[in-house]
Amino acid sequence: MDVLVVGAGEMGRWFAAAVTPDVAFADADRARAEAAADALGARARAVPLDTTESFGIVCLAVPMRVASAAIAEHAGTAQQAVVDVTGSMRAPLDAMAAAAPARERVSFHPLFGGDAAPGTVAVSTAASGPATDGLRRDIEAAGNDLVDVEPDEHDDAMRTIQGRTHAAILAFALAADAAEADVPDELATPVYERLDALAERVLDGTPRVYADIQATFDGARDIAAAAERLANTDPDDYDALYDDVRK
Repeated sequence: MDVLVVGAGEMGRWFAAAVTPDVAFADADRARAEAAADALGARARAVPLDTTESFGIVCLAVPMRVASAAIAEHAGTAQQAVVDVTGSMRAPLDAMAAAAPARERVSFHPLFGGDAAPGTVAVSTAASGPATDGLRRDIEAAGNDLVDVEPDEHDDAMRTIQGRTHAAILAFALAADAAEADVPDELATPVYERLDALAERVLDGTPRVYADIQATFDGARDIAAAAERLANTDPDDYDALYDDVRK
């Protein structure tokens, strides 16, 4: 059974490397699809994004903002299963149900970047079967831990795990940059060093990915409201502020 991976970016390549079937990459950038296929070796090839071939499994590895449209466009080429690794779950699974109601349907979310694999992979299953069971076995055999979760529970959690977390880190980086003051190494505190390292990690990522996370899960508004509350809290009221957070 062969797999069509729509999207030859970091997560598409991760998925293709983790599973055992032969893989065809399709991408809006044909050169990127060809490079991904070359990197995987003999069991991979590149196909046009508008291919009319059919495949046993179709995996959508596209940005979250276009996931539903991509599923609607490509799910019909799947003979047995449609899955995604886009990062959200409710919208993709709803799109799969509309476009491929008779197929197996599963959403996978690797909770790491491709360079940090293996790791934890969240899994939400709408309709399982032999094809998606095989993918689960492959991903687990590649060293990953699978965590089953309901799609709404996943998306609600991602509002904090990704949306608010990334917004807070980027806000720190923006504030530090706006201060235009170098911090001598000998004056850095452990808290500062850890936050600065997190900022470097986020800033090494792809801006469009973090923009998609904010568009999907928000978070920046909550961080802004929290910062405003902090700025307006009287120093004598910090005990109450801490108590609210510790609850």
